[in-house]
Amino acid sequence: MVELPALRRMIVELIALPSVSSVDPALDQGNRAVIECLAEWCEALGFAVDLRPLPSDPDKANLIATLGRGEGGLVLSGHTDTVPFDGDLWRSDPFTLTEREGRLYGLGTSDMKAFLALALEAVREVDPRRLRQPLVLLATADEESGMEGAKALVEEGRQFGRHAIIGEPTGLRPIRVHKGMMMEAVRITGHSGHSSDPSLGINALDAMHRVMGELMAWREALGERYQDARFGVPRPTLNLGHIHGGDNPNRICGEAELHFDLRPLPGMSIPELRAELESRLTAVMAEHPGALSIRSLFPGQPPLETPEGAEIVEAARALTGESPGAVAFGTEGPWLRELGMDVVVLGPGDIDQAHQPDEYLALDRLEPTVALLRRFIRRFCLEAGA
Repeated sequence: MVELPALRRMIVELIALPSVSSVDPALDQGNRAVIECLAEWCEALGFAVDLRPLPSDPDKANLIATLGRGEGGLVLSGHTDTVPFDGDLWRSDPFTLTEREGRLYGLGTSDMKAFLALALEAVREVDPRRLRQPLVLLATADEESGMEGAKALVEEGRQFGRHAIIGEPTGLRPIRVHKGMMMEAVRITGHSGHSSDPSLGINALDAMHRVMGELMAWREALGERYQDARFGVPRPTLNLGHIHGGDNPNRICGEAELHFDLRPLPGMSIPELRAELESRLTAVMAEHPGALSIRSLFPGQPPLETPEGAEIVEAARALTGESPGAVAFGTEGPWLRELGMDVVVLGPGDIDQAHQPDEYLALDRLEPTVALLRRFIRRFCLEAGA
């Protein structure tokens, strides 16, 4: 049987295994090498290992590793994929763990492969015979490009824990609330023609100008209608992120497409927002020639809100000394909630490092993370029911 490597060695090996997740097929990679590596280490600690390929892609898989038995217990959860990267902007190889200035640099150090190594390090000294409730390590696929791993777990409907910690980068500050996310595409189809005579065509950019104005007005209306002071940005945000139209200055623009994201607050419904979007833009296009189409770039991510009185929230408050707060970025938390878990987001990285060249994890976060996870394990797996 493979022995569990030292903590630093585990991080080195995980960072060295490419597992980029992307909506661009040219950049997208599988995560099986990472999952199989974690499965070997889990087996070395006595976990029962269940490797579950995604129905949509056999090169990608989730890992459910369970130590002990029972219906409650603690789930330590993390995704195994990373975002794409700009290699020429890195000072060192993204896949080679590099230490400098008290930091560990590498793709996935902060977001969030290193958390999985830290979770295993926290389990290293646990005697399985002393467990009163099970301990689960959950490693998922495709979080960065569509939450496909988490969705597959929900579709399977298998329940495997009651309390969950997702190790996304929070600077070791507990989080119980986050915004959701929608990504939508609006396409206007007109008719091209010679630019010397506007009557020869239908300019899609003219209509898109009105569409953009309506989206900005909707943004203001949503901000007045919904506010949540728990967030640093207390309103839902709507960002116009990408636009393309036409092909030459002397042609009437025949087609234009705009992509935007909207981050709803807890309590806002993604289906209702999509219905309102269609109603508003249909009304705008009623005054203009050209055809409107709207499509979702991915199914959407609901907001997360774990009840303040949940046991994992109270434990996070007691063990960290901080009141669990709110963040604007999304996680797999809503899908774990669908599986019956109460969820806290708590990890050693910093969101400012995520998705950036020279991503790093500070060395002084390693020992506190391991110590904190051991206290959670003691609370939910060793002392539970005592």
